[in-house]
Amino acid sequence: MDLTEITAVPEAVLPVAAFRGHLRLGTGFADDASNDAALAQYLRAAIAVVEGRTGKALLARGFRLVLPCWRWPDAQVLPIAPVAAVDAITVRDATGTASEIAAARWRLERDRHRPRIVATGALLPAVPAGGQVEVAFTAGFGPDWSDVPDDLAQAVFLLAAQYHEGRTGAGDEVPVSVAALTAGWQPMRLSAGRQA
Repeated sequence: MDLTEITAVPEAVLPVAAFRGHLRLGTGFADDASNDAALAQYLRAAIAVVEGRTGKALLARGFRLVLPCWRWPDAQVLPIAPVAAVDAITVRDATGTASEIAAARWRLERDRHRPRIVATGALLPAVPAGGQVEVAFTAGFGPDWSDVPDDLAQAVFLLAAQYHEGRTGAGDEVPVSVAALTAGWQPMRLSAGRQA
């Protein structure tokens, strides 16, 4: 399985001004925005950690999932949530020849933790030997920072503030406060069966 982010979060969507206020950095100076590039980097790093812990895309953007075969013949769980839309499903044979699967043959089953593509008939279309299936989809709570749930937004700010204070982010432990704020968003793993 290979999950790739196709579109990055635009710089304009990052809550740099709100984060600056969260840090209580001085305002009214000629160089108010002088640290904005660094603040944006801390926010991106914190967003990546929160998304990794929760399996949730905080801000809407495009992803591509490439699989050698379906997990089950009639369904495929998507590795990140919430999924707003599946844009296309394409099957490629061993030579790379692509054919798009008609939307009438599958449907998106939305779920807070485990959205799935489900066959509308008995089975999803077969993947040729040596081929692969590509799923292009949009995931995220919405296009704006205001769409992000408050607890996850606060977790991002707390973690980004830690990165700002230490001027580092690599290898640091996640604070207990961030772990508590993200705990309710982590997928529950009750069994190794079909829902896993």
